Amino acid sequence: MSLLRVVGRPMLASMFLAGGLESVRNPREVAPAAEPVVRPLVDRVPVLPDSTEQAVRLSGAVQIAAGLLLAVGRMPRPAALALAATLVPTTLAGHRFWEEEDPGRRAQQRIHFLKNLSMLGGLLIAADDTGAAPSLLWRSRHAAHDLRRDARLVQRSLRAGARPASAVGRVRAALPR
Repeated sequence: MSLLRVVGRPMLASMFLAGGLESVRNPREVAPAAEPVVRPLVDRVPVLPDSTEQAVRLSGAVQIAAGLLLAVGRMPRPAALALAATLVPTTLAGHRFWEEEDPGRRAQQRIHFLKNLSMLGGLLIAADDTGAAPSLLWRSRHAAHDLRRDARLVQRSLRAGARPASAVGRVRAALPR
């Protein structure tokens, strides 16, 4: 594993571990800001808890679990996708800069929104990172290519073996019995 992955994954995960712990410990502080985003999600996804506080806790728990997995390099691709899935509603709930009236607070919220957008980009890159090992898609394409090549070789060898056998059969048929 590359040194950049060993160092970079825990660094990327650190924000989610800290934020997830805070969400699990104190969901009441985040719940009012999360309400406008959680309510439509709960209406569309029936498996989510009805309570905004419980949804915030669930998101925090996912961030802790996926953050730990990403930090230690276990299942980093699914962990990065899980973190990305929690980051979108968190960003939309917590950094609604377009609703701020005060220019200073608007600028601060815009910075946090863009920071989260940058982290989302890093998570998407981590989710696509195969760690220098070929992806399943690449492996399947190359396996199919190898099978086609092997089938052509078998076909050619059968044809090559059939030609002399065919010639022998013609000669035998022409000989008197």
